[in-house]
Amino acid sequence: MPTSKTKIKNVKEAKNSGKYEEIRKELERQKNALLAEAGELIGGGGLNPEKENYPDLSDQASAESEQNFVLRLKDREQKLLKKIDEALDKIANNTYGTCESCSEEINIKRLLARPVTTLCIDCKTKQEEEEKLRG
Repeated sequence: MPTSKTKIKNVKEAKNSGKYEEIRKELERQKNALLAEAGELIGGGGLNPEKENYPDLSDQASAESEQNFVLRLKDREQKLLKKIDEALDKIANNTYGTCESCSEEINIKRLLARPVTTLCIDCKTKQEEEEKLRG
C-alpha cells in the first residue's frame, strides 16, 4: 500500500514528466494571441483615437460608449494575461494543478477546460455558494 510520501512523489513525478505540457502550450498560445491583439489595438490607435467632431450628440455618445466597452474588454484581457502568467509560473515550478484552498490535486479534466484555475471543483463550488449568500 502506497504511503502519503509515495503518493506525493508520484504526483511530482507526473508533473515533472510533462503531464501539463499540452496545457502549457495552450496557455502560451492564448498569451501570444492576447499580446498580439493588444499590440494591434495600441499600434492602430484603438485606445487613443483622434477626437472626432460628431454632428449629432447621439453619435458622440455611441462612440464614447463603444470606447468604454473596448476598455472594459482590455481590462478583462489584462487580468486573464496575469492569470496565464501565474499558471505558467506554477507549471515551471511544478506547483501547477494543486488547489490553493485544500491543497488537493485538481482533476486534469478541469485543468484542460479551465487552465488558469487555482481551485478544485469542490472548493470552487463552495466559493460560489458563499458569494451567492453574500450577494
